[in-house]
Amino acid sequence: MSAANTPVLAAGIVCWRVVDGKPRVLLVHRTVHKDVSLPKGKLDPGEMLPETAVREIFEETGLTVDLGVPLGDVHYTLANGRDKYVHYWAAEVNDHILERAKFTPNGEISSLEWLSLAKARKKVSYTHDIDILDRFAAVYDAGNARTFAMIAVRHGKAVPGETWDGPDATRPLMHRGTDQAAAIAGSIAAFAPNRILSSTAARCLATITPLAQRTELEIKATDDLSQDAYASNGKAVTALVAKRLKKQQTAVMCSHGPVLPQIVGALAEAAQAKPDSQLRAAALLNTGDFSVLHFARDAKKPRLVAVETHES
Repeated sequence: MSAANTPVLAAGIVCWRVVDGKPRVLLVHRTVHKDVSLPKGKLDPGEMLPETAVREIFEETGLTVDLGVPLGDVHYTLANGRDKYVHYWAAEVNDHILERAKFTPNGEISSLEWLSLAKARKKVSYTHDIDILDRFAAVYDAGNARTFAMIAVRHGKAVPGETWDGPDATRPLMHRGTDQAAAIAGSIAAFAPNRILSSTAARCLATITPLAQRTELEIKATDDLSQDAYASNGKAVTALVAKRLKKQQTAVMCSHGPVLPQIVGALAEAAQAKPDSQLRAAALLNTGDFSVLHFARDAKKPRLVAVETHES
């Protein structure tokens, strides 16, 4: 596929905050285009979309945000005929974030504006922005705008077992696996994890180390996530998942192909979610990929809001 035919990928965020009990969302007035839209920007080389979203919002608005529930994507055709796909998330902006943000009008963004959803729908220049605002409104009205995430990661590409002389748990990452570990760190960090858990296997620990360095979080290695301790009944995994859900804090769990279906299955069962194609994809990850399962915060029982899977 030539460059002219390659789709343009971008990411954006519906930044929201509550004022007088009602949500307001952030719109940007763009200098060159002379339009009003949701903040967004194009994927940079080496990035994955969640990382793009938080970077672009910081560059355009000065806000340092953490990704919340995904809002899907929109597709449209640019003037040059290329297809463009923009993927969106929601992100709550609290008073602390607002106080820290520094925005100066520039050649790209002339001003920022916080509006009610009704006013924002009328103000934006494009119908696809209205679609995203409507999706956010549905999430907010359902009580699902505030979330925490359980992030399941499959270790990066490792040296094949048949070519490794030592114990399986000591197999290191190949160069491809090291690249995958570096690539996913920024995008997992975009969801602001509070806890990092990993199998005790060297390939899992190496996969999650760049994330730990980026977030300055310690890695808790546990046999409960290891392939060597795999048990078909999944009791250890179920107990670990239940503990993490009870904490209602975003956690990362790096593990192996056979264990990941137990992790995702335990999360789905806790939320009484019926298996579907998204959950199956979340469980059957290739090496270096990760899935994010979003749960409603402060719900009496675990409530699964959304599932997304990212390929490295």
